[in-house]
Order: sequence, then structure tokens, then C-alpha cells
Amino acid sequence: MANYRAKLKVLASLSKERVFLCVCVSELEVRQQRGGLLQGTLLLTVSDPQEPGLGSGGATLNALLVAAEHLSARAGYTVVTADVLDDAHILILHTGRDFPWDSCGRAFCWLPVEKPAQTVQGPVCCLDMLLDCLSNQVCPGSPPGVWVCSTDMILTMPTTFKMSWEGFSGVRVLALPGDVSYAANHGVYFADEQGRVRDIIYKGSEERIRRAAQPDGMVPLVSGPVFFCRRVLERLLKAHVTPPLDGCTYMGMDSGAPPIQVCSLHLYFSFLILIFFTSLCACHSPFHLLAGCSSPISQQGAVVRSARALLWRILRGTTLHMGMSLSIDGGRVINSVLEGDVSVASGAVIQHCHLQGPVDVHSGCLLSGLEVTSSSHIQQLALTNDHIIQGHHIQLGEMKITVSCDDDGATFLNHRWSDLYSRTGIQPEDLWGSGRSQSLMEARLFPVFQPRGGAVGLEVGVCWLLGGPGALEQWRAVWRLSLREVLSLTDQEGELRWREALFFQVGRRRVMDNLKSQSDRGLLPSFRAAVLGGQHEELLCTLDSIAAGSGENLGVAARCLACIADVLACLAGEGRGGLRSGPAANPAWSHAFSILEQGDLLGGVQALATERAKWLSRPDLLVRAARHYEAAGQVLLRQAVMLSQRFIYIGQGEVPPLGEWQDVECPARLDLSGGWSDTPPIAFEHGGVVVNVAVKVDGRRPIGARARRIKEPRLLLVSSSGVQDDAIAMETVCERLEDLKDHCVPYAPAALLKAVCVCSGLVTYPSRQSLDEQLLQRWGGGVEIHTWSLLPHGSGLGTSSILAGAVLAAVYRCTGRTYDTDSLIHAVLHLEQMLTTGGGWQDQVGGLVGGVKVARSKACLPLRVEVERLPLSDDFLLSLQQHLLLVYTGKTRLARNLLQDTVRRWYSRVPSIVENAGQLVDNAEECARACTEGSLPRLGACLERYWGQKKVMAPGCEPAAVRTMMDALRPLALGQTLAGAGGGGFLYLLTRQPQQGEAVRQVLNNTQGLRDFSVHPVELDMDGISLLKSS
Repeated sequence: MANYRAKLKVLASLSKERVFLCVCVSELEVRQQRGGLLQGTLLLTVSDPQEPGLGSGGATLNALLVAAEHLSARAGYTVVTADVLDDAHILILHTGRDFPWDSCGRAFCWLPVEKPAQTVQGPVCCLDMLLDCLSNQVCPGSPPGVWVCSTDMILTMPTTFKMSWEGFSGVRVLALPGDVSYAANHGVYFADEQGRVRDIIYKGSEERIRRAAQPDGMVPLVSGPVFFCRRVLERLLKAHVTPPLDGCTYMGMDSGAPPIQVCSLHLYFSFLILIFFTSLCACHSPFHLLAGCSSPISQQGAVVRSARALLWRILRGTTLHMGMSLSIDGGRVINSVLEGDVSVASGAVIQHCHLQGPVDVHSGCLLSGLEVTSSSHIQQLALTNDHIIQGHHIQLGEMKITVSCDDDGATFLNHRWSDLYSRTGIQPEDLWGSGRSQSLMEARLFPVFQPRGGAVGLEVGVCWLLGGPGALEQWRAVWRLSLREVLSLTDQEGELRWREALFFQVGRRRVMDNLKSQSDRGLLPSFRAAVLGGQHEELLCTLDSIAAGSGENLGVAARCLACIADVLACLAGEGRGGLRSGPAANPAWSHAFSILEQGDLLGGVQALATERAKWLSRPDLLVRAARHYEAAGQVLLRQAVMLSQRFIYIGQGEVPPLGEWQDVECPARLDLSGGWSDTPPIAFEHGGVVVNVAVKVDGRRPIGARARRIKEPRLLLVSSSGVQDDAIAMETVCERLEDLKDHCVPYAPAALLKAVCVCSGLVTYPSRQSLDEQLLQRWGGGVEIHTWSLLPHGSGLGTSSILAGAVLAAVYRCTGRTYDTDSLIHAVLHLEQMLTTGGGWQDQVGGLVGGVKVARSKACLPLRVEVERLPLSDDFLLSLQQHLLLVYTGKTRLARNLLQDTVRRWYSRVPSIVENAGQLVDNAEECARACTEGSLPRLGACLERYWGQKKVMAPGCEPAAVRTMMDALRPLALGQTLAGAGGGGFLYLLTRQPQQGEAVRQVLNNTQGLRDFSVHPVELDMDGISLLKSS
């Protein structure tokens, strides 16, 4: 069901106090900026047009008029018209009642709740919970009309709750469940089996209330949201021109209509009860029946009775329906910075505080609004259970100060007043004076101002009342306020500014904690909130500090630089400034990059920040700066992964004769599950598991290399691709050391072979020795290397990594060095970081180790890969071979940025990516079990899940033609997926029946729009990398 926010045209907030309305509109606008309310929604704040207030019913009439007026103006009308209500969805919220536990009222009372789905991080207040519940559960499906609700509640509904709106007309109330004892002081609905309200009882006897009990013993309370349909709204709108109800509206007041000066038009007991009685009394006014709704005996009482009579005539014929919610049955720290040893007991709450320990907060205590300067005074107090210490921002004229107060219900500090008198020497006249009500709300206990010293804090007076240092004379000498006066003088704007400052400070602390602990919590919502709140400079400084201090964990430092790139992109704005992926080699950044490459992390971070300051003026510059920060992060990521070099063990044996070829062949690999989890940084931050199999294609190992020593002191590098008749060969000769300078540029000629020469230790680059001097001194001459691949470019079968392993093996052998397969796997990982292509470790595992295997890496640095060959029966291996088929899709993977985009989303901890990473690992373990237990159907199911997981990691990896191909083959397949990262190349499928090559070819030939495909048989390769006889 669609979210109701998408339909909402008007959100009107009502309050008796104009000051509170200013706060309310600013808070609603902030929520609109953060995406909590759609941009097109009209936000209105409406104050009661008179004092005292009108009651909730009169205020609703006034708000309806204001909403209709604004909609009429938007639609181009010059008068208020009900026509604008035809498709209008309006929400009216009543706010503003005093709330002693939060100076910003119930609506903006922060809750210890987080919303993981937030795109922009923000606090969760009662208002937010209410809007979520209304938008997602209560209001969806309702026809055009007005919802009216109070913000004085935390509204929660069962996830299964749903209202039917088919054919609905009239008024509907949502009753909230309560027990009989609670209902005795409130109203209760009585409804028939069809949900039509038959009676409303206010403060009735327990016997009458029990008649309304539901099967669970709960009764439907008169509370919660109320809905008025379009037809009823039009009737109510007439009130603004009809005496005496026009006295409820601002237009009536501005037109000179006499005001209704008592709070007698209640939403429930003036409006809804009248709707109920219209179904009983067709012709006669029901007011002689309204117990609990009497009006004053005066001229104003007559006006109110007349207003109710008019309402009754307006609402006659309207049906009142009831929907019933089911009932739904712990220390909290809310928006606070706690430093040092701060202990929060169960049942205690700290909100909007900045405290430094040591502080013990006992059960039942509430600390609210305390600044860091209060900490030393709190530390001196012997706090016990159930104490409340609040700091309020109040305003005395132009002077704004902070005052702390303590309240615990009917007693003071859980003791009788006489105990306070005897302990402190305070006298009753000090607190109340003559003629004042002697209640806690009226007691002038709380110091706020010294005539000669200015505003006072916690240390003067309140600490003394709590048993701390101080004196009676000092307390008597300052100006003091009662709790009621404190609440009435609250500077709500100042309070909200304090909370917002704390919110951003807490956000930066949370960013720091999450990065240092390598948490999987997404940080983008925090970044967006900081940018919207103008806090990006502080956030960038925080990220710089974390990165510079993470020398012991380069993975954390790399993620910090990626986070800075995200902040810069947020500053540029969504969709502005160009694509996130792009070139990142501007000379202006080369100095900072070179410092990082040299291993000076602190200096590199500082140099990056210095350059960054020059790129903040335009969206396009911000995006380009973000690209360079990502590139800087890749430098650190490479350094982190290259720590795996410690797992490479190379020995020295006998050097083969000059001119003797060392030939190596390798199979391709098919990834059966877990791919992407092997990709750094996922592989060492989350941990990776991959199951794959080595295969021959068309009966041949398609990847190979050969190397030999030659007499001339040079490097002769020859690479070819394609089958013999169509093979393309490229020859590169390196005679100077300078010819190897592009060995780390992936698309340079012979880049892979040059990188092998450097990574294998064949030569050293850079070096003071010339190339020929190095070759002659180490090997007695040069080296000639040839490579080949029979697979098309972008095949998805792991060609480049497997080829790197083959070349390394050939070079090691021709220079007389020894190695094992485990060393070769890590050498390829090291080489690909040097080549700056990144990538994971599963490709070389798949081609260098034969058969079906599972490989794993733990969530730690240095990154180490451990390979386990699965012990499979010969029957299962034969069956697997007979059911596996390769289909070349004819599509070349063009998306070079797939890896960069995925790593970016992982660094941002996009929730879908984090969840999917765990599912990839789980599916790989299940795949290994399916193979070990010999179940092809379970293996097929793993392949299907795996393809879905690949599409989550790399959206766009499924071209339309490939989708058509897979849909056509689905009836023949137990499971299928594109090999590798997807986007093109080879598709492989596990067929339901063995030997299905011809059937697959026939299906594809008969599918419209497919061409350039080819079907290839698969043969399992149980040997992996193979060393041929020397030639």
C-alpha cells in the first residue's frame, strides 16, 4: 500500500502559543529538507485566534478554514471554495500542551529510537513516530478528506493492522485500547459489530465501561486519530460564515464576530458525540442527553449551546465508524555526549546532555539539558534513585540563560516539605509568599539570576538543594523561579539549537566510533544531515583526524578517505557536478598522492586537505575532488592488501639453461557462489567465502604462458589472444628501465607482463642500476615471455588473474626459483594491487587449484586466503560435468566501473550491500555443502540465489539480451548465472538433464533477438596449473 506522505497536500500544526508555532514550523521544514515530508506538501502552522483557546473542536474548524484558504489561493481562486477539497488529503496535528519533562513539548520529545531506513539522519521524536504510523499504517487507502490527531501520544500499531476503506463515507475514529481503570477518567466508545459508534461515555461508571470491553478485556478509549470525509468537510467549512461558529475562526474574528470565549468545543465531546446522536434523533436536538457536556449558565453558555446546535444540524446524517487498534506491550542515552566513566543504570535516562565522568546515574533518574560545565558539580552530588535534574534554556526579556531544576512529583527529592525545611532552613514564605498555591509547580526553588553576578548555573542553589556545597543566604540572594515559571519562560528556539548542536556532535562521535571499530553501520545519512545542517567542515576535520591516526590499520584510513569523498559528493548535491566515477590524475593532487605512496599517512592526509580547500566552490569541482579522494583511498587500500606479501614464500633452485622454455597452462574458472565477497576491502572487513571450479573449455586449458632466458639483456614481451587462425599478437621490447615506468597503468601496452617483471623480482623498479646491468648481474641475460588466452576479452572466466599466475610461474621457473600454489595465489593478489586493477582473490584460486574448492579469507589484515579442495565422489564430478554448459552471450562487458561502484557502496555501507555480503558468504557455505553431499538441485538453487546476489552488488550487470537468454533457458536449467561480475561474457547453466548442449542451442536459435552466441561443453579440470615439459 502506498505511503500516505505521497498523497499529503497539507500538514497543519495547531497550538495555542504563537512562540511554539515558530518552533514547530522550523522543525517541520527541517523534516521536509531531510525527506521526511515530501517537498510539495504545504506546511501550515495555525494558532488559536483568541485566548483562552477554543478547544480542540474549534481549533480544528479554524485550521480547516486556513487549509482550504491556502489551497484555494494555490488553485487560483479569489475566494475560499470547497472544490479544492475534492482531491485533498489533509493532516491536522494538535500540539502545544505543557510537558514538564521536556521544554519543547511532547511533540518534539526525543525518543531512544533509530530509523535504519533514514536517508538523512535525524532525531526521532514523538511527532516522527506519529507521522510514520499515520503514513504507513493508519491513513493509507483513505479517500480525500482530513485526518485530525493529537501529538501528545506515541502511536504504535501492530504490523498486521489494516483498515478497509471500500465505499466509506462519513467520519471514522481510531480507538486505542486501555484498561477499565484507566478508562474511568477518560471517554469510551461503544460500537456495534459493524464498527458503527452507538454511544460515547465520558468518565462513566466501571459497570458501564465494562460493557464496551473487547474480548481481551481492553476497552476502546476516546483518543487517537479522527478522519472526516470530503462530504463532511464541505459542511464544516460553511461554519466560517455561519454565526456563532464563525467566532471559532480567524476570519470571523477579523470580521468582528463575537468570540466563543470558553474552551467548550471539544473535538470528541462536541463533534463526535453529536454525530452519534444524529443517528438517534432525526428531528430533535439531543442536548438534553449530553451528560458531561454542559455549558456555562451565562450569555457565553447560550452562545456555546447555540454553536453545538448548529454543529448538530451540520453533521446530521453522518455515520461515525470506529477502527480498533490492538494493544502492544529498560538505561537510555538520548542525543548526549558522555566522556569518561559515566555509568547509566537500568531505568535511568540521560537526554541532551554533555557530561564528563566519573558520574553514576542511578535507576529512575532523569538528567536532561546539562552542559559540560555541570559535570564537576554533578560529580560532587550523592545522587540516589529517582532524582530528576533538568537544564532549561529560558529567556528573561532580552537575556537568555540556562536554569536547572529538580522535581519528583508530589514531594521534593522524594522527601516531605518539612524535611526540606529542617535540612536547609528554607521557610514556606521563601517559596510561595502569601496567597500563592503551595504546590511544587508554584514553589520558587530554582535560582536563575544574581543581581550583581548575572545568570547562574547548576552550582548555585540547585546543587545546594541536592546536598552539595552552598548556603541559605546565597540561595535567598538570587532571583528564583518556580517550575511553572521556568516552563512558561522556556526559550524553545535556544533549546532546539542546543539539541541540534549536540546532535551533530554526537553524530561526529558516532562516525568516529563506527570507523575505528570497523562497524557495518551506514554513515551516508549522517553525512547528508551534516551537510544540510552546515556542519560539513567539522565533519571533514573529524574524518581527516581519524584517517591520519589510522596508520596501524590502513583499511580504516582508506575507508575514511572514501567517506570524505561521500561528504564532498553530498556537498555537490544529488545528480549535480557530474558522475562520481571518472579520471583522478589531475597534477594538482599528485603531490598528496606521492606522499601517501611513500608511506607518510599524516603528511598525505594533510596535503589532501590543503588541496581540497581549493575545490569546494562549485558542484563540478566537488565531484572531481571526490574522485581524487577515492583514488587516494585506493592507494591506501593497495598498501593494506599488499601486506599479504608476507604469505609469499619463494625459494632458489637450479637455474635452467639459457634458451630453455618453461611452459605453463591453466584452466578457466567458474564461480559457483560467493564472488564479490573476495574483493578487498570486503574480503578483509567482512570476510569472504567463494566456491568455484576449474574447467577446460572446448576440451582445452585456454590460458597459458612460457618464459625463457635469452642472451640479450632485455625483456621481450609477447602476448596473444584468440584462437590460432584469429589470434592477435602484440610484441613489446623493454631495453631501458624507463620502459617499465607504466607497469602500474592497467591499459598500457604489456602492462600485465611488465608488472610481473617487477612484482616477481626479475628486475627492480625504480633503481639506480640500468635494466641491462640488473639482468646481466642477476640472470646472465634477458628474459623472453609469451602469453596466450583462447577466451574473448571480458569473458568473466577469470582470465587476467589466472594469466598473471601462469606468467609468474613461468618466470619463477625460468629463473630457477621455487614456489607453492599458496604463494602463487598471494603473489597474484600482490601483483594486481601493484597494477592498480584491484579485484579479489577468487579468480587465481579457481584457475591455479584444480577441481571444486572453497576458499576463505578472515575479516582481518593481513589478508590471507585459505583454500580447501572439496572431497567429492567421482559419480558427482561426472554428473556435474555432464550438466554444466557454457554459453557465450556475444556481449562484451563494457562497465569498467563495476568494481569501483561496488567498493564505493561498500565503503558507504549501503544497507543492501552489507546484507548481501552476508548472504553471499552464507550461500557459498551452502553451495559447498550441496557439492559435498552430491545434490545437483541444491547446487542449482545456490546458482539462482547467487545471480540475484550479483545483481544487488552490481546493478546493471544484466543486459537486456542476457535477460532474454536466461528467461528462454530457464525451463532447461536447475540454475544459471553470468560468470564473474556479469555484464556480458559467458553464461553458464546447470541443466536439468545431462548432455543438453544441442537442446540449449535450439532454444537460443528459436529466441528472437539473440545472435553471436555460442554453446561450449565443459570439462572439469582436476589439476589446475600445469607445468609442461621443458622445451
